[in-house]
Amino acid sequence: MVAEDNRVLAAPSNIAGILFDKDGTLLDFDASWAPVNRKLAQIAAVGDAELADRLLAACGMDPLSGHLVPDSLLAAGNSREIGEGLIAAGAPFDLEVLVPLIDDLFASAAELSVPVTELEPLFARLRRRGLRIGIASSDNERSIRVTVQRFGIGDYVDFVAGYDSGHGSKPGPGMVLGFCAETGLAPHQVAVVGDNNHDLHMGRNAGVGLKVAVLSGTGSRQSLEEACDILLNDITELEAVLD
Repeated sequence: MVAEDNRVLAAPSNIAGILFDKDGTLLDFDASWAPVNRKLAQIAAVGDAELADRLLAACGMDPLSGHLVPDSLLAAGNSREIGEGLIAAGAPFDLEVLVPLIDDLFASAAELSVPVTELEPLFARLRRRGLRIGIASSDNERSIRVTVQRFGIGDYVDFVAGYDSGHGSKPGPGMVLGFCAETGLAPHQVAVVGDNNHDLHMGRNAGVGLKVAVLSGTGSRQSLEEACDILLNDITELEAVLD
């Protein structure tokens, strides 16, 4: 973790691959997702403003402040889990109708997302270190690929997994194991970087060598520090850990 004087403790020397979460890790969560979550609630409420506010609150977002509860459905859930939560809170939809609407909204939102930092130079530097790179998100795979293309990082990304890619969902180990199968790495050679406990617990369940938490998303120092090995403000500090 980050020491009290902000020194960054060193990463294990055998790390050969990094598996990034997307939202809140590579992308600024509030800038990218607050308006999307509000639109989602409007869709699920069929235009009923009062119901939309109730749906947001039930899924973890304060409808007034926009604050997200760490590890809540809107902070860490996949489209199906979010759909189930919306319906349980009163959205008048069948799940099989609502989930495609959520996936379509999230994919279109990827075109408007805001990165935490310039991603292409960062990924290029990580590749020059010889690192294999993957992205594992609770979002759908289509949205991740739109993000990869939009920010010009396709040449550096070896693996992409969403909740619908066949590797299971977080916090299960499947996305990490899929990354390992794609790259030939063992789990202990992998670092997982994410902004909530679904990411960190995925890493733990897969036996990764390093679990890195970032404070650029929905998690807080209090909610993250128990499950991580290193706690950073955001991914701009990651290279110092690797050094």
